[in-house]
Amino acid sequence: MPEAGADPSWRIDTDPDPDACADLLAAAFAREPAVSWICGGSVRVRTHWFRATLRTHAGLDGARRTALVGADGPLLAAAVLTPPGATPAAGARALWAARTGLRCGPRALGRTLRYLDATDAGAPPGAWTLEFVGVRPDLTGRGAGRLLLDHVLATAPAPHGLYLTTADPANVPLYRHFGFTTLRETPLGPLRVTSMSRRPTGQGRDGG
Repeated sequence: MPEAGADPSWRIDTDPDPDACADLLAAAFAREPAVSWICGGSVRVRTHWFRATLRTHAGLDGARRTALVGADGPLLAAAVLTPPGATPAAGARALWAARTGLRCGPRALGRTLRYLDATDAGAPPGAWTLEFVGVRPDLTGRGAGRLLLDHVLATAPAPHGLYLTTADPANVPLYRHFGFTTLRETPLGPLRVTSMSRRPTGQGRDGG
C-alpha cells in the first residue's frame, strides 16, 4: 500500500456498485498471481470472473464493499469483506458456478474451487475475511490504497480479527505493516498462498 499523502477530494463510499468494484479489481489484479492462474491473461475472462464473484458476494448477509471515490465520481480503490461464517446459499452457488463456467471457462471454475478448498478453512474462528483490496493502476503510489485500507481496518466490525490470503509475495510485508501476521503457507499448483490474520483492534500489532 502506498505511503504518499492522499488527495483531500477523495471520499469513502460504503455501498459502491458491485459491478463497478469488479471492473476496478479486474484492472488492479491484472498481474496478481492467483487471479492470473485462475483467469489467464484475458481481460474479458478476468472481468467476468470478478463480476460473477462480487454479484454472489453482494447477496451474503452482512457482506461489505467499500470504495474510495474521486471528486468526479469514479472508483479509485475498492475493498471487499466477508463476515464470519457467511456462505452463499445453494442456489447462489449454482448460479455463480454457471456464470463462471460459461463466461470464464471450466479451467477458471475448477481453479477457483481449488483455491477456495485450500484456503477457506484457514480463517481463525469468528474472523472477518478481507477478500480483495485493489487500487486503480494509474493511482499506484498516490496513497489511495493506504487511505482505503486504513478506513476498512478502523471500521470493520471484527471483534475476532481479520483474515486474508495472498499469492503475491510482495504483498506480505505490506500487510504486515498493517498489523497482519503470517499463519501458514500453502502450495497450490504454481502458487504459494500465504494466509494472514490481524488481531482485533486494541490487542496491538505485530510486524511493521
